Amino acid sequence: MDTSETTAPAAAGRSFRLLCSPEDMPRVEALLRAQGYRFAPEPFSPFCRRLLHEPRPLGASLAAFFGYIYIQDRSSMLPPLALDPAEGSSVLDVCASPGSKTGFLAQLVGRSGFVLGNEPSRARLATLRANMHACNLLSVATCTHEGQALPLRPGSWQAIQLDPPCSGWGTAEKHPRVMELWQGEKVQPLVGLQRLLLRHATSLLAPGGKLVYSTCTTNVAENEEQVRFAEAELGLERLPLTPFPGFVWEELPGGEGTLRVDGRRSAAQGFYVALFHKPYSAVADTPEPAPPSEARPPRRGGKAHARREQPGQELPREALAGPCCDPALLPPGRVMLYGDQVRFLPEDAGRLLPPDMIWQGALLGKFAGGRLHPAPRLRALLPRRPDAGTALVLDSPDELTALLSGQSRRTELEGREAALWWQDLPLGRVSLKQGRVVATFS
Repeated sequence: MDTSETTAPAAAGRSFRLLCSPEDMPRVEALLRAQGYRFAPEPFSPFCRRLLHEPRPLGASLAAFFGYIYIQDRSSMLPPLALDPAEGSSVLDVCASPGSKTGFLAQLVGRSGFVLGNEPSRARLATLRANMHACNLLSVATCTHEGQALPLRPGSWQAIQLDPPCSGWGTAEKHPRVMELWQGEKVQPLVGLQRLLLRHATSLLAPGGKLVYSTCTTNVAENEEQVRFAEAELGLERLPLTPFPGFVWEELPGGEGTLRVDGRRSAAQGFYVALFHKPYSAVADTPEPAPPSEARPPRRGGKAHARREQPGQELPREALAGPCCDPALLPPGRVMLYGDQVRFLPEDAGRLLPPDMIWQGALLGKFAGGRLHPAPRLRALLPRRPDAGTALVLDSPDELTALLSGQSRRTELEGREAALWWQDLPLGRVSLKQGRVVATFS
């Protein structure tokens, strides 16, 4: 059945999310417009925009460099919106890299919430962590475990996002070879892995909790048939989703209440989203051994566990205070020192994560000489307004571009560091050498 939305876009284009507070959205949009970008609101979320004019690659924009936007296919934005976690809540993202949905979840739960992003591949884990750091998402912690063996307490999570490895048929327009690589029997190991992940995620879900299952494939075996498996074998209950505006939808037998994006007519990836509720009578509270056909799922590369860090030392928040760091802006949680690295551990992490589990909090910077040297991209803890004695405020994108390209700039500022601003938008931290600015972003 065709359930078309007349508001669907007529032509393909790039979409992105604004990564900032509502009060900063006009400032970020102003920075984009100052570089010649034009865009329009997406109808399904106030955070999302659709690009109309791109004078240079959007990823090379200043807004992207400073982590104020995240480029993301519009279909990929739907799973976090379908899960719809409450502000201040905690969410588990089972297969997280590169962090598109992890980051959106962090926006939705807000600074007092918590998102654990797990990525089985060590190589992809590095990408996840780099993206979360660039986006200044302090409420995100990361770990690397096989998703079907995440060492978390059964029944401890109220909200789980599961976007497992899939055949990717919905991306065929951009990646035509996926239809050659994933056909016939080659898809069966993926189906088996998805079921293992669904089974374990269900065991981690608290009674009354919600789980969103999504893929970027159009394959029924990985979509509608997995929904039937989750209901019949795991005891989950389907929660009907209201179609989001701006898309054209398809509905196949067995997919009632789920969302299947018609990629071509929606100017997006083909995508599938299903939402489940775990009743108190669910049968999959304890993981069961996988049947032989599911026992050896394909690995996504890398080792399952990270090297265990030495026990950290807790730092008082006032130890972080400086011209580029206001510790009062930290969310609830602890500040820990591991070697010379200062990391933030969200409050709910202590409640939800077992003591012997290996994971990592957000990087704040390095501690040396009795003080914090904030990470250059740490704008989340900059004072809310620039101070004339400690801030470098630039008025044009060209000035910023020149600074980032290595050109020096003389100022009257004193000390060893300064906060960098574009007009009234905080960007990060720069070093000072006898009043001369040195921009060392990495």
